[in-house]
Amino acid sequence: MSDIFKRQAAEAAMAELRPGMRLGLGTGSTARHFVDLLGARVAEGFACLCIPTSEQTAAQARSLGIPLTDLDATPELDLTVDGADEIGPGLSLIKGGGGALLREKIVAAASSRMVVIADMSKVVPALGAFPLPVEVNRFGLEATRRAVAAVLHAIAPGGALSLRQGAGGQPFETDGGHLILDASFGRISDPEAVSRALLDIPGVVQHGLFIGLASKAYIAGPDGLVTYEG
Repeated sequence: MSDIFKRQAAEAAMAELRPGMRLGLGTGSTARHFVDLLGARVAEGFACLCIPTSEQTAAQARSLGIPLTDLDATPELDLTVDGADEIGPGLSLIKGGGGALLREKIVAAASSRMVVIADMSKVVPALGAFPLPVEVNRFGLEATRRAVAAVLHAIAPGGALSLRQGAGGQPFETDGGHLILDASFGRISDPEAVSRALLDIPGVVQHGLFIGLASKAYIAGPDGLVTYEG
């Protein structure tokens, strides 16, 4: 049933499109619906230029004939449409469950607007029940892990930290060749403070807290579609 709601949210976000837009395309199960819908619109003659946030999304977009570029050639975007793992107060987000958080944040920051699409289960009173992805450099992994653990335990003494695993029991590797530590805070009452503390760690490349980036969210659920404004 949640997949139906994801599709409905993606359909609602199509109303944001205007011909000639430069679009950021998100990653994940909900964003995939939006890319499918965009591909159908492109097949009908809709003009746009898109930047995918992952190799997975890039492959999907190419298969649908969606024209792609990159941020070197097109450094300013009109709109990014993406999903989220959690949506908290003020449209603060946790993203990165799919492992594309760094590229997702770069693309969102390069966009005039970011619109989030999700099913109602992703809306929470406070961020943190979903483990926060922290993308880290391979070099010095153990030192970085200890520093991230210190931040986690200072905020959530009972929180757990784990290195994300991929296929075959090997560590999950992002498109950029980094690793991901998943930090289970339970509740993040001050996302800005957590963001600063994590980014102060030299081995941390980026984290999945998206603060002040999303301006609107289309949320679908059993009671219909709800629009949130940031």
